[in-house]
Amino acid sequence: MTSSASPARPVLSLGDRIFSRSAVFAGSMILVTLAAVAIFLIVQSMPAFVATNETASLLPDNFWSYVWPLIFGTVWAAILALVISLPLAIGIALFISHYAPRKVSAVLGYIVDLLAAVPSVVFGLWGIGVLAPAVQPVYVWFTDNLGWFPLFGGVASGTGRTIFTAALVLGVMVLPIMTAICREIFLQAPVLHEEAALALGATRWEMIRMAVLPFGRPGIVSAAMLGLGRALGETMAVAMVLSATGLVTFKLFTSENPSTIAANIALSFPEAYGTNVNVLIATGLILFIVTFLVNALARWIVSRRAEFSGAN
Repeated sequence: MTSSASPARPVLSLGDRIFSRSAVFAGSMILVTLAAVAIFLIVQSMPAFVATNETASLLPDNFWSYVWPLIFGTVWAAILALVISLPLAIGIALFISHYAPRKVSAVLGYIVDLLAAVPSVVFGLWGIGVLAPAVQPVYVWFTDNLGWFPLFGGVASGTGRTIFTAALVLGVMVLPIMTAICREIFLQAPVLHEEAALALGATRWEMIRMAVLPFGRPGIVSAAMLGLGRALGETMAVAMVLSATGLVTFKLFTSENPSTIAANIALSFPEAYGTNVNVLIATGLILFIVTFLVNALARWIVSRRAEFSGAN
């Protein structure tokens, strides 16, 4: 009669135990920090949810009438930035990984990484001093000739500081990190798949379309959602570039623009007092929830598409 004894667990060395416990502690600190931030936002936001314009001067009527245009402006500007920057990021990453000579691709990679290190205030100054005056005549042309289209309607802004200009600045800001992620994903595409496609007579673009892009689809989604999260939380560049009026409108080129939550907090917090501080913290809680939902959606999309990517 044989007895099935469970295998003995390996004895870990002192270094392994220290590393394992340090890793557990580091991972736990992320959860603790996230929970602490969430608790602070929730506790400090409670007075804002029942406040009125009599107790908080920032509120036109109640909290939700105040925060709704900010939510719209935050999501609208981030989506515009993503639509502008994602195709460029994919194109630049493909050029660096599969078209450019090795020396050129190395230089371009360094430039992309360097662009990610530029402070947001520099992008804001560039948006005010260079981009806005340059695109203002283009806005006038669009409103004069294509004003029948809802996005191009209204009277063009005389300064060029519109929601679309802010989206352009955000697009440039999120472009480096999206490009870097896509580049690394495309470089990891299985070489055997690429060579097999070329051996079957595919052109380079057909090889990329059949072998590289399907493999990199989860990485592209992750890069897009990471860029979207960065655009949702950007503060100084939007606050400097955007001439906000607090309206809910889809028009891109007019002087009537929605604001974003982060920019509104940065501009309003220095003069806030009493319940107004709680109102601004409550808008930060809304931004926290929106960003969390975006990241959760990205994880769900990646997990759903990973089995079709060819990565496994």
